[in-house]
Amino acid sequence: MRPEILFPLFCNIETLKGVGERSAKLLSNLIGGHRILDMLWHLPSNLVDRRYSPKLSNAVPGRVCTIGIKVLEHLPPKTSRQPYKILASDGSAEITLIFFNAYVNTLQRNLPVGASRVISGKLEYFNGGWQMSHPDYIVNQFEDIPPIETVYPLTAGISNKTLNKWQIMALSRVPELPEWLDAEFVRQKQWSSFRASLLAAHHPQKLSDLESTSPARCRLAYDELLANQLTLAIARQRVKKQAGREIKGNGLLRKKVLEALPFKLTGAQEKVLKEIFADQDSKFRMLRLLQGDVGSGKTIVALLTMLNAVECGTQAAIMAPTEILAKQHFETIAPLCENIGIRAELLTGRIKGKTRQALLQDLASGKIHILIGTHALFQDEVKFCDLSCVIVDEQHRFGVHQRLSLSEKGNQADILVMTATPIPRTLVLTAYGDMEYSKIDEVPAGRKPVDTRVVSVEKINEVAAGLKRKLEQGCRAYWVCPLVEESEKIDLAAAEERYESLRKIFGNKVGLVHGKMKEKDKDEVMDKFKKGEITLLVATTVIEVGVNVPEATVMIIEHAERFGLAQLHQLRGRIKRGFEASTCILMYAYPLSETSRQRLETMRQTEDGFLIAEKDLELRGGGEILGTKQSGFDEFKLADMTIHKDLLETAHRDAQMILNIDTNLQTPRGRALRTLLYLFEQDEALKTYISG
Repeated sequence: MRPEILFPLFCNIETLKGVGERSAKLLSNLIGGHRILDMLWHLPSNLVDRRYSPKLSNAVPGRVCTIGIKVLEHLPPKTSRQPYKILASDGSAEITLIFFNAYVNTLQRNLPVGASRVISGKLEYFNGGWQMSHPDYIVNQFEDIPPIETVYPLTAGISNKTLNKWQIMALSRVPELPEWLDAEFVRQKQWSSFRASLLAAHHPQKLSDLESTSPARCRLAYDELLANQLTLAIARQRVKKQAGREIKGNGLLRKKVLEALPFKLTGAQEKVLKEIFADQDSKFRMLRLLQGDVGSGKTIVALLTMLNAVECGTQAAIMAPTEILAKQHFETIAPLCENIGIRAELLTGRIKGKTRQALLQDLASGKIHILIGTHALFQDEVKFCDLSCVIVDEQHRFGVHQRLSLSEKGNQADILVMTATPIPRTLVLTAYGDMEYSKIDEVPAGRKPVDTRVVSVEKINEVAAGLKRKLEQGCRAYWVCPLVEESEKIDLAAAEERYESLRKIFGNKVGLVHGKMKEKDKDEVMDKFKKGEITLLVATTVIEVGVNVPEATVMIIEHAERFGLAQLHQLRGRIKRGFEASTCILMYAYPLSETSRQRLETMRQTEDGFLIAEKDLELRGGGEILGTKQSGFDEFKLADMTIHKDLLETAHRDAQMILNIDTNLQTPRGRALRTLLYLFEQDEALKTYISG
């Protein structure tokens, strides 16, 4: 139950004086909600200092100025295209007030000749005299003008003056809440209470108060981050307490596979496997995120994890987001399984009829040990005999609910989530904080770095000539066509056009794949490329994930400036599959934005996915995780991941410490922290996690 002290903040904005049905609609669109709370999170973006109040004889033009005047004369325009003018004086000099499209009656009523008024606005010096166009304020006394006016992001139909008035009303409803932060920590940071910080954030006194690094905004950001980290820490604690099965195989199948491999595991793979096997052996369920850069060897880790389950007489499943990736896993895993007498099968939406029925029967009877597939694995008809291990590849392409529904098919099945998309630490903490975390931070020995070059699109003929030489030497290459946002049709047109132009140069050695092709046709082209019948593959970003052709050593990305860093990194990963030297050419067109220039420079300088992830976050901001919206995790309202990284780390440690001392949040601070969770609406997230 939400604490009563917070009730005023969850009231509808229509309870504010002056907010009717029409303005409520405009306001809720602006603030992203319809409650007082949503108004509180809508922070100012600027301020106008109206304290400058000189005599006109000493004034500086171009500044916002507040002055007392006496109205001398009204000067109506001679034509409708001219402005209405009013002559006034402050005793030291005269000033002309200028009004375009004026309501004459209103001006005569508000500024009658002989009246004293106070005006505030931008002062200009023009044609030898002072003037002010449309003063922001025309009032009777200085006290009626705010010395510092807060400026908010606005929308058509709501003025800044009106929004300021409503914000003052909303802020008056904020109660003094119990302190949920450690007193010594607050003292060290020189922060105020939550309420005082919120008021300070809404009433900046200088420009530095508007920055994310100001004490008030840091305090509010920390509160939001602590609520997030505490929710995830509680969720992780609950997951850890979920009963699991003690899976500890005898190691015989794994030993046979390792002996058959043409390479040795890296130290990073061995370290990660040790962590996974310890989780499987525990009496609690495993929920672990495995992050490994492109080509770091996650598939073999996945296979050894599944074989541990098979050694115990149970089944395992691996789920991939696309048929291409599912097939690739199958092609890697099935031969290794066959060698050791284990049956692995592939299940996708395309397998139908009697073949499908027979496969499902064998799965239900336990004859199939490892099932590999797409989200077809979610269907109700897919029943396992005894599923104890679920591996989800490229999890950010699946919703959280899909992941949970697969785990429910098993008998307290362990879950391992894998991703080749490098995730910055900040986002590991905020988006995957309910999971344990492993990282393969080493590539197999003997892999050569990719020679990445950045070239203008104007040199396309030279690039094609260089590519011709490479293909004649027996190489295989990808040519990735430009990404056109929000338009698959134009993407497709660009790919088809490039395919036709390259066929004129390279003949029938060129193939084309794109997302709109039938799976059968796509498979056929991919198969020819793998066999070397096609040596140049023209593609849209459909090849971003999971295409495995070790012989492909050249990648040309056209209009690379249109791609995000993570996408470029994933695409380049397609030519890091073998042990031959490879080349990636990033072609760009002018004009190049500063962000695009930095992206391309980052790609040229490094292949470290984790470094690239941090740079991507810096350039993109924290709202999206590397180009894929994270389901269930919205952008923070007050915290900025590019600025508050240190606060996130502190909140992470603080949340762990709190739960170690006060697991059920029952101490006075614990009860205050419950209020914090409700304030930042983490109560809902908490219920979701607990139910998961």
